[in-house]
Amino acid sequence: MEAFQSGGDVFFVLMGAILVFAMHGGFAFLEVGTVRRKNQVNALIKIFFDFCTSTLVYFFIGYGVAYGIDFLVNAKVLTGEMDVEGYEFSKSGYDLVKFFFLLTFAAAVPAIISGGIAERAKFWPQAFATAAIVAVVYPLFEGMIWNGNFGLQSFLSDTFGAELHDFAGSVVVHGVGGWIALAAVIQLGPRMGHYRKDGSVVGIPPSNIPFLALGSWMLCVGWFGFNVMSAGDVAGVNGLVAMNSLLAMVGGLIAATFVGKNDPGFVHNGALAGLVAVCAGSDIMHPLGALVVGVVAGGLFVYMFQVCHEKLKVDDVLGVWPLHGLCGMWGGIAAGIFGLEALGGLGGVTFSAQLVGTLIGCAYAFVAGLIIYTVLKKVVGIRLTEEEEAMGADLAVHKIGAYPEEDLMR
Repeated sequence: MEAFQSGGDVFFVLMGAILVFAMHGGFAFLEVGTVRRKNQVNALIKIFFDFCTSTLVYFFIGYGVAYGIDFLVNAKVLTGEMDVEGYEFSKSGYDLVKFFFLLTFAAAVPAIISGGIAERAKFWPQAFATAAIVAVVYPLFEGMIWNGNFGLQSFLSDTFGAELHDFAGSVVVHGVGGWIALAAVIQLGPRMGHYRKDGSVVGIPPSNIPFLALGSWMLCVGWFGFNVMSAGDVAGVNGLVAMNSLLAMVGGLIAATFVGKNDPGFVHNGALAGLVAVCAGSDIMHPLGALVVGVVAGGLFVYMFQVCHEKLKVDDVLGVWPLHGLCGMWGGIAAGIFGLEALGGLGGVTFSAQLVGTLIGCAYAFVAGLIIYTVLKKVVGIRLTEEEEAMGADLAVHKIGAYPEEDLMR
């Protein structure tokens, strides 16, 4: 029975890792469908390359920063077949699939950033930024929240009566990714032609609505691995997480449909807004609370996307700051509202701890993002030249477009 249980946990977490890994294809196609045709190849390559870069730096550096664990030992030790002092690995390689699962979370941060900086960012400087973020910036905060590093959780508990509750990463993953993305977008500046001289917005339509929708669907399906399998083992799985994720997704999509006046980009991203927001408290909210969280997130995304482009003049192509940064922030705070027993939740949280912990995480991410992208901008440059941007990142960076036959016929 012990062997069956350990094997079951390995399989459970592995399936979660595979589902979240598939979400990266969703990130890619969401970006492919949103950017212009001349930047579609760049979107596909950038997200896949960033995932592989994330894997290497998280394996060698980031995972150790967050959890104090390294894998540079005999394979018998890694699979729990042999004990070595200082290394405690579970049977059947559970710790290895746990690494895979948490890696897919870490790699989601540069995938989020990719959507904001699309169509004008240089390839190699962004790859370097990805390495720095996943090796150091993300794991530092991940370790604070999910491993108790540096005493932040103890401070919140002692001061506000509870730790920051972030079950599946509204703040740790989405808030961090969204606020780093805002810093990157500010440093890059808007795309050529996105604003007229008087400051009014020139609409740049998406290139492919079916691809955009495909990306959203892939993300929505994979998100149930993202949330439900954050339990970590079969014994901890809870159907409440699945129910809450579903209702938050539905609430986000319906709200975005109304507020966004049936715009397909808002509709498909509205579902994601609900899922981003429910991550933190999906294990402690009542389903009706999750529905409200999703509804607020869907409306918040649409409203702030328009504010971002029209009033703040921040050209965030996919709206990743409103979607991940602000809806992730809302999700962290909302767990301290709808997770309370007085509102039908399971309790164990306080509003003040959720508010303060969330604000600390988002502020940390924004400052770290500003440092990274300011340094890269000054040292190597982070933006394509005007000629390259006009040509499109596909031909400028990769020397081939998404539709090569059409290029030959021109």
